[in-house]
Amino acid sequence: MTKQKSQWKEFLEAVSVLQWVLTFLFLGVACIILMVYLMFTSLWPFSTLYFMWLLLDWETPERGGRKTTFVRRWRVWEHFRDFFPVKLMKTAELNPNKNYILGCHPHGILSVGAFTCFSTDSCGFNEVFPGLRCHLAVLAGLFRIPLFREYLMCAGLYPVSKPSLAHLLSKSGKGNAVVIVIGGAAESLASSPGVNTVVMKQRKGFVRVALEFGADLVPVYSFGENELFKQVIFSDGSLGRKLQDLFKKIMGFAPCLFVGERLAFLPYKTPVTTVVGSPISVPKRVTPTEEEVDHYHRLYMEALAKLFHEHKVSCGIAESHKLQII
Repeated sequence: MTKQKSQWKEFLEAVSVLQWVLTFLFLGVACIILMVYLMFTSLWPFSTLYFMWLLLDWETPERGGRKTTFVRRWRVWEHFRDFFPVKLMKTAELNPNKNYILGCHPHGILSVGAFTCFSTDSCGFNEVFPGLRCHLAVLAGLFRIPLFREYLMCAGLYPVSKPSLAHLLSKSGKGNAVVIVIGGAAESLASSPGVNTVVMKQRKGFVRVALEFGADLVPVYSFGENELFKQVIFSDGSLGRKLQDLFKKIMGFAPCLFVGERLAFLPYKTPVTTVVGSPISVPKRVTPTEEEVDHYHRLYMEALAKLFHEHKVSCGIAESHKLQII
């Protein structure tokens, strides 16, 4: 039988999730406002010195960042994990003497499964895959936000840019597992309960990088990710969708109109199971051809579809449900 949670435990879980959602949505904006505000107060030297140092430190996120195990091990992430709960599942061994690119799907609204499993130690990644170092790569633009970038680096996050990926896969030895949420902002706009749609057909950059550095590809699917929030879905061609696409083009991410179960921002308590599939062996090609990229991209999509259909029933999805790849 499942042990009944105390009211205090449920409160800690809710607060842990709420602080993370609010951090995700508002901390970056708050940091910008704070630094600009300080420029017009007696503390202006602080902002000035920070911006000077920021210019000198501009490329640090793409050179390995400042990852600390302290933030990854915060107790708050254990409460965060237990709220849903989030679980990491292994289906095959990953050799620590190789490098990998893990493509995580779907994006969902906030990528809860990817963050919990690959940016914190709460799901035991190091125990499940001994010898591997996990690196979650996120929107590069976030690392241009003052102060907020420091928090991201301390949390062990990296920009999903070519220089950053090249550093992680070529200058950090072996045993690196770089996690990329492939669908990105476009996929977040398709997130809705009961829907399993991944944006993949034109996303080939990660395959090209894998070939250039000889990193094996590993499909990952977070079952339950799309069930955490309800979203207002605008139809193609509507004014709402056009505004979202315009914002995404300018800022790099899409503003989603979503609501949770409580307090607007608190997600539904739905289990999220992040299943890591079997690796696809990828050769090293300094200059991969389009045919090679297309070949391994096709193998990856087939492996992702197979992973989904093999585990959907055990993760609470009906046998008749299909994975839509667009």
